[in-house]
Amino acid sequence: MIKDLLVYIRPHRGILAIGGLLGLIGSIAGLAMPLLAKYVVDAFGEDRSMAGPLIGLTVAVLVGAVVSAGGTYLMERTGEGIVLGARRKLVDRLLRLKVADVDRLKPGDLLSRVTGDTTLLRAVLTNGIVNSIGSAFMLVGAIVMMATMDGVLLLVTLLVVVVIGGMTGLLMPRIQRAQQEAQEAVGEMGAVLDRALQAYRTVKASGAEEREIGVVASAAERARDRGLQVAGWTSLAGVATWMAVQIAFLCVLAVGGARVSSGTLEVSSLIAFLLYLFYLVAPIGQLVEGAVQLQQGLAAVKRIKEIEDLPAEPVAVAAPSTAEPVGLRFTDVVFRYAEDRPAVHQGVSFEVPPGGLTALVGPSGAGKSTVFALLERFYEHQEGTITVGGRDIGDWPLPELRAALGYVEQDAPVLAGTLRENLLFAAQDATEDDLRRAITRTRLDDLVARLPEGLDTAVGHRGVLLSGGERQRVAIARALLRRPRLLLLDEATSQLDAVNELRLREVIAEVAAETTVLVIAHRLSTVTNADRIVVMEGGGVRAVGTHDELVGQDELYRELAATQFLVS
Repeated sequence: MIKDLLVYIRPHRGILAIGGLLGLIGSIAGLAMPLLAKYVVDAFGEDRSMAGPLIGLTVAVLVGAVVSAGGTYLMERTGEGIVLGARRKLVDRLLRLKVADVDRLKPGDLLSRVTGDTTLLRAVLTNGIVNSIGSAFMLVGAIVMMATMDGVLLLVTLLVVVVIGGMTGLLMPRIQRAQQEAQEAVGEMGAVLDRALQAYRTVKASGAEEREIGVVASAAERARDRGLQVAGWTSLAGVATWMAVQIAFLCVLAVGGARVSSGTLEVSSLIAFLLYLFYLVAPIGQLVEGAVQLQQGLAAVKRIKEIEDLPAEPVAVAAPSTAEPVGLRFTDVVFRYAEDRPAVHQGVSFEVPPGGLTALVGPSGAGKSTVFALLERFYEHQEGTITVGGRDIGDWPLPELRAALGYVEQDAPVLAGTLRENLLFAAQDATEDDLRRAITRTRLDDLVARLPEGLDTAVGHRGVLLSGGERQRVAIARALLRRPRLLLLDEATSQLDAVNELRLREVIAEVAAETTVLVIAHRLSTVTNADRIVVMEGGGVRAVGTHDELVGQDELYRELAATQFLVS
């Protein structure tokens, strides 16, 4: 974990070295102060001029302050750069993760790792490590200067510091465990709050505000309790450091006073030694603080590495606009979402030729949407074969495969931003003519004309300023701009009124003349004119045919059609 932690330092090691050097110079200036104070006392006792020692002391103070300030600024600046690099790397990994991995993670916890855990890196990599190196130098320098004053008093000091320091070291593993638990609790609190915010209207409509407030408050209390554990162990380490210096002071004062009385030690040397002893407070405190921050950083790195170690997918590229439509084939496909869960597909087999309109119908839970998830390779099937364009789906480079597909999800997500940004989300290189054509085909003309700033109007978080039908048409237009070789429509007309459904059926028919369209439909009225309809039930395919053929041949399809008043 230490090695993983140092990876974040490597790009900034030059600036960190400069900052550390400035801190070192400031430390040297600080180390000179007690010695200069001794000269001031000696000059006073010998009735000599104190101007020289006082000037030297003043210069040491000023130089130490200015140089230390410069070093501190460089450290803070580098810390921000480290945090930026860590966040970029983590976000890059998050957006490349497999869908299966993201589905089992909690969004609020992921946000906590990007924000809170990366922030901890700044403290541990600047104050925790670099400042600790400077503090170690100050400590060694002070010990050397103390040794020149009196070896006996140095042994007394080291004995006390080492004993209490060893006791403090035993606390560090506990601090690391407590810090990791605290960060996990904060992530859990974020996940609980994210759940309530994602279903905000449902919470309001259900009158569940108080209950959700209680759930979030309970998570916040658990985070507080974990934070108190960290504070407790950290405070104990700090108290141990303070006790080490105070006990050492009492021991040095007692032994040093006896040595002054016996004439083996000068009063000025005892004063300088005591000053150096108090000078140990800062470096010892920083070393302990650095050790605590190191434990916090290790806990943060562990949580960050959990995400970075997950397998990533390559980034998709734009689809070629002149590509021919492709067909697909499922042959005895078996799929389950996890080993301990039942199979969603149990030997699914069907074929979709290039071009034309094919529909997947059937009751809920039949495995229709899973067909799309497998085609997009959000998940990998366990048995059987899936071919797209005559090639096994596993032989397609993932960016090339997804670039060939246009996918309209069931809930038709719209992102925060302008209408233009949403339409061009999957086709950044589309021209204005392409954009206007897609708007016209999906009947979004009225919406664009009604919006105060047209295409450049912000649509709100998750497209809240648009109706459900408008969001659905935006999602379809976005997919069409991609010029897909295979267009996947999952319940594309579920939120449209009868007039717009009819218009969209015309659009789908028009698109099907140019490319392959595979649509999932519960409303059979949208697919009665499909070239072929695949009827799914219980994770398998029970019938394939046209609307008229299936009405006469398949009981389930006939029942579905009858309930929707398509047949008597």
